[in-house]
Amino acid sequence: MVTVVLPPHCRRLAGAAGPVPVTLPRGGAGGRVTVGMVLDALEAAYPVLRGLLRDGSGPLRPFIRVFAAGEDLTPAGVAAEVPRSVQEGSEPLRIVGAIAGG
Repeated sequence: MVTVVLPPHCRRLAGAAGPVPVTLPRGGAGGRVTVGMVLDALEAAYPVLRGLLRDGSGPLRPFIRVFAAGEDLTPAGVAAEVPRSVQEGSEPLRIVGAIAGG
């Protein structure tokens, strides 16, 4: 089980008061868990979030950042491997809506 910390607007839509637990299917190739797999499970558990964090089931939307174990996973996108500490539930996967403007 992975714990996901959502941005406030996504938490409200999902009806969650805090971080949400997400149950993953058993890992992919070699037990590998990716950001995309976590998002698939998140959207299956909370269908209202479909399309908010990524385009369909594809890449992350602009201004969405994903962090885990003190590392920015965003550059690798949905293919980024989730650290073992997150997979084991000792640390959360954090999804952040970046702010831009001028």
